[in-house]
Amino acid sequence: MLQDTIVALSTAAAEAAVSVIRVTGPRALEIAGTVLRARRALDDLPARTACRAEALDGSGQTVDEGLVLVFRAPASFTGEDVVEFQGHGGLLVSGTVLAALLAAGARPAGPGEFTQRAYLNGKLDLTQAEAVMDLIHAQSTLALRAANEQLGGAIGREAEVLKQELLPVLAHVEACIDFPEEDISPETGQALAARLDAFIHRAQRLIATSEQGRILRQGARTVICGRPNAGKSSLLNLLSGFERAIVSPNAGTTRDTIEEVVQVHGFPLKLVDTAGLRESGDDVEQLGIERTRREMERADLILEVVDASLPPEPGVEVPDELAKRHLRVLNKADLGLAPGWQQGEAAIAVSCRDGAGLETLREAIRQLILRAGPLQEEHPVAVNARHRACFERTADKTAEARRVLLEGLAPEFVALELREALQALGEVVGAVDVEEVLDVIFSSFCIGK
Repeated sequence: MLQDTIVALSTAAAEAAVSVIRVTGPRALEIAGTVLRARRALDDLPARTACRAEALDGSGQTVDEGLVLVFRAPASFTGEDVVEFQGHGGLLVSGTVLAALLAAGARPAGPGEFTQRAYLNGKLDLTQAEAVMDLIHAQSTLALRAANEQLGGAIGREAEVLKQELLPVLAHVEACIDFPEEDISPETGQALAARLDAFIHRAQRLIATSEQGRILRQGARTVICGRPNAGKSSLLNLLSGFERAIVSPNAGTTRDTIEEVVQVHGFPLKLVDTAGLRESGDDVEQLGIERTRREMERADLILEVVDASLPPEPGVEVPDELAKRHLRVLNKADLGLAPGWQQGEAAIAVSCRDGAGLETLREAIRQLILRAGPLQEEHPVAVNARHRACFERTADKTAEARRVLLEGLAPEFVALELREALQALGEVVGAVDVEEVLDVIFSSFCIGK
């Protein structure tokens, strides 16, 4: 794959002021040089300097004018020669330039292939490559911060620390295999087991951040529930900042769930507006009510909306495990709170009609998130599902190695489990180098002295 030269439109395929076309690969300068005419040959242009250039079509006619930049290997995003043309953003003009580059010998880039080449050429590890998409898809300031930390190598550094903790243990065991007279004594075995315990604890701390990672990437699933006409859809619109859901005085208007992602003080929320909870003989409405109950069971947060202008009625039944993630919204406060309603930490008065109490509600949601624990404002690491699977396999194999070690079985069995643990750990960043084990053995033990 790395023998090909690829090209792609890196900006959106839509009319815009500017379009960016990128070419990368071993023939990037040659191919781009046949289509882009600058004041001198692309080979002679200074790196990372914007120069005026004309773009030619297949017949040699000028179709666009813009800027060309050259990034020479290995000091480029992909680690290869890269040429970037910044032209006008019309669909026809950018498509014509792209077609000329394809006719000159480039092939269309596959999805994510520029980032894939950066990984294959050692410019990024796998976690950093994944962070590129997290950065693009971030929908809150916290998600953006987490993506930037991952792009900066935070998860890769954690994996490296774990590897450096496990390598000396494996090196010790390997030495015992090579020199059977140096058997692992019970005292030494206990010391090695203690080091493995510390390793497992650190790995489990990383695994625990996966829930935070899920919410940062997808948003905390926040179900808005309550009785009909309490103002659930109005609250969704208020928090979204626009008319996302239909609002009607007729009960049963909302029959299916409506979702919208919003940001509340930097925290991403996936708001889910649901059908009103009541007894109904309407089959379609009853299906919506059943869906509401299912949504509540898998919610990260629950916002129960009540019409606080009316006397209190029995509230929504919230599962015990979600009690600390439950916030009651006393809507229609502009009409005055009826006797019996009490404001407090878990009950916030608002008016969806005029927006009164909105900032108090947003702060209460922030505090609810922090108390419930799905998100933290300080988050050095937030692993995704793939990272979690690798770290879990690493922890499981290390725990098995510890068990085998303490049972006094042959060191070969311990080494086998530890090697599999390292293999899983290497998969996090996409690199497993078993030669490093040999390096540690010879640097840590005076073998053959």
